[in-house]
Amino acid sequence: MKFLSLVADGMGDWPLSELGHRTPLEAAVTPVMDELARTGIVGRCATIPKSMPPGSDVANMALLGFDPEKYHTGRGPIEAAAQNLKAGPDDLIWRMNLVTVEDYGPDGIMRDYSAGHIETEKSRPLVERMQEVVGNDTYQFIPGIQYRHLLLQSGGALAPEADLDINPPHDILDKPINKDMQRYSRNPEFWDVLQEAREILVKNGTTRANAVWPWGQGRRLSLPDFEKTFGMKGAVISAVDLIKGLGFASGMEVIDVPGATGLLDTNYEGKVQAALEFLKTGDFVFVHLEGPDECGHGGDADDKREAIERFDSRVVKPLREALADEETAWLICCDHYTPCIERTHTKDPVPFIVNAPGCEASGLDHFTEKTADSTGVRVDDGFELLPYALEHARKK
Repeated sequence: MKFLSLVADGMGDWPLSELGHRTPLEAAVTPVMDELARTGIVGRCATIPKSMPPGSDVANMALLGFDPEKYHTGRGPIEAAAQNLKAGPDDLIWRMNLVTVEDYGPDGIMRDYSAGHIETEKSRPLVERMQEVVGNDTYQFIPGIQYRHLLLQSGGALAPEADLDINPPHDILDKPINKDMQRYSRNPEFWDVLQEAREILVKNGTTRANAVWPWGQGRRLSLPDFEKTFGMKGAVISAVDLIKGLGFASGMEVIDVPGATGLLDTNYEGKVQAALEFLKTGDFVFVHLEGPDECGHGGDADDKREAIERFDSRVVKPLREALADEETAWLICCDHYTPCIERTHTKDPVPFIVNAPGCEASGLDHFTEKTADSTGVRVDDGFELLPYALEHARKK
């Protein structure tokens, strides 16, 4: 049996007046997910442990079947795994955004966590310049993609910065940055490095990036081997280093798809073809779409509805059609909510579908947050959702 886990990042939401008091999922036309819901099991899953913040790093680790409370060390280390970054046991790995702030000081405001979704061809030279001018034996600037980069602090896991509670920039959109500025400045050397890096962005002046924002720091990541744990040869397909890092760390195949952007214009068809090609020899594929999450962060309800419709019509539908004659199990969900009203992540339990030969049919007409809640089916620990789905898929 082939197993597909399809994740629409941040798809869950709250009712919105501009959508007739419906969520984007309720407003979206999703006939294929509706059919899978009607003939499968539908419920809710708490992907975020009570003790942890509602991040994609935590939630997607759980969706791959690994307990975040046991294995999670930070957002930075997961993305470092995607780059095969060699870090020492006492090194501290930061995720570093290029951001847009209004006044990088006590009265500052976070205006954009992505510097206008800066393109990689523009951001990479800037981070390389930071390394050339500011980098030293302690601090290493490592370019990534778009606004997502890394800062490696040698020996930093033993330094006070290891315990700094820095807000993810997407959590404080249009909000003050004063508390984070105070935390950064506790170490004068660290503060000076951030200021010097910022000067490079300001002097460049050709992009919306005017500050660096390190956060999500931790020691290097170690995960169990996915195939040994679940008995399936698996792969991940995503535009973002977060998912790739989880794949690399757990020994899965990591498939790069040209034109995969993490936005509404991503290469849907390329992801579908990559999944089908892998399943010729593999057993499990985790296909991740970032689009709904980005629309939620932008507060754009209509674009989020569109992102969900594209997920259904350009990912779920062609996979469903291509595998119609194959014995296939499906797990469809989101990792967390990204409500357009909040423009950041929340801990709401997410709706999910498990569909496989022999599954008891829910009989629901639609797949929405509300219908998922109505079934009373609940998985209380996110890392148990994959075993739950496997158990029901193998009941036949």
